[in-house]
Amino acid sequence: MAIAASKTKFYVSEQAAYQEFLEAYPEYSATHRLDDLRMSEYARLDEQGHIYLDYTGGSLYGDVQLREHMDLLRRGVFGNPHSSNPTSQAMTKLDEQARHYVMQYFNASPDEYVVIFTQNASGALKLVGESYPFEPGGRYMLTFDNHNSVNGIREFARHKGAEIIYVPVFRPELRVDEEKLHQLFDEVQPGQRNLFAYPAQSNFSGVQHPLEWVEHAHAKGWDVLVDFAAFAPTNRLDLSQVKPDFVTLSFYKMFGYPTGIGCLIARKDALPKLRRPWFAGGTITLASVQGDGHYLAEGEAGFEDGTINYLTIPAVEIGLKHLESIGIDVIHERVLSLTGWLLNALLSLRHSNGAPLIRLYGPADMYMRGGTISFNILDAQGNLINFRHIETRANAANISLRTGCFCNPGAGEVANNLTSEDMSGCFREIQPLSFDEFLTFMDGKATGAVRVSLGLVSNFSDVYRFMAFAESYVE
Repeated sequence: MAIAASKTKFYVSEQAAYQEFLEAYPEYSATHRLDDLRMSEYARLDEQGHIYLDYTGGSLYGDVQLREHMDLLRRGVFGNPHSSNPTSQAMTKLDEQARHYVMQYFNASPDEYVVIFTQNASGALKLVGESYPFEPGGRYMLTFDNHNSVNGIREFARHKGAEIIYVPVFRPELRVDEEKLHQLFDEVQPGQRNLFAYPAQSNFSGVQHPLEWVEHAHAKGWDVLVDFAAFAPTNRLDLSQVKPDFVTLSFYKMFGYPTGIGCLIARKDALPKLRRPWFAGGTITLASVQGDGHYLAEGEAGFEDGTINYLTIPAVEIGLKHLESIGIDVIHERVLSLTGWLLNALLSLRHSNGAPLIRLYGPADMYMRGGTISFNILDAQGNLINFRHIETRANAANISLRTGCFCNPGAGEVANNLTSEDMSGCFREIQPLSFDEFLTFMDGKATGAVRVSLGLVSNFSDVYRFMAFAESYVE
């Protein structure tokens, strides 16, 4: 694709841009196997002309994953694993094999951790939230920069009388004030239950928050929950080196298929602290109607409600092996290179009066950040162009990106300079506000952003073609 020369720092042809890119990011050449993989296992992307830039929303699956899973199901006869008959035993073996492989992939010792399969990362977070022993005098502390599924745990904490503390993030990079955070680590009452929760990587801005916080919090008596849903797809997570009490993940964000499977990886010494508010089929060793009692099963079995998604769980092992065959470090290097180029290119775009085309939310360099970029597009006078208009035009160009606040209201509010007064007013209305009514209520203030995110089989053509799209907004 060739684009006309402009007043911006951009290029005449994709080929010329690619050569300059390779000179600036020579490490990218070592990731060429992903180009071969895209042609063989993800050919539908280019056959259908897709520019896929929503990897933080969900990764893409390779044809090989589908083939292997379907072949497995065609070859076997599998029954509900809650039995000891032959088909149940066959299924139990595969599901336990997948559970073991999750531990192996994240280097989690079976002496220290258990894997609990859930519907997704949100389901894993809900398990912790509903079961954690919040109480008056205890605290639930979390950063502004969190997915709503982490924010939602505050309702369990509030109901049980615990104090809720938010640690703010600050523009422009949307990072946490670490001095304030460490001060809050110290402000706990001995003997109380205190839970600290944060994302390893922001699903809003791509900021990567320090994993060293885990041990700092532990040293002060906090339990720690880390949401790795946005981090794990393109970064190595080694649970022999960093040891949160609770780790939450969604596998579709890592390798696209299957959806409907996530997990909670919990430390064995933290799991007994949780108190489940109910029991279900599969979670008990004994329950009685007339005896009016029950005994909860130990370990992961006490947290996997009902019948697990047993036919799908083997696809998790297939997906993890798919990533291992590529190498997470190869994926990481590719995403960093492409993100670095795209960041610089977007920030270089200017209107003829010198005004910047975009307002970036998050770091402008690659220090402790991932492949997620959030921004708004501005006109020559500095006014925001409605993100819905941008999404509509992107859809017409077959570009898959995301707009809004990405289920991360805290980071979005700070990024758009919305105050507590702005937001508290929304909850004084008699009737709940729809999102459209919220936009009206804000009366023209910025309320969302555009998000593009790179992942498993992103290539230079994807970011180049998006740059051509972004440049069309100059003047």
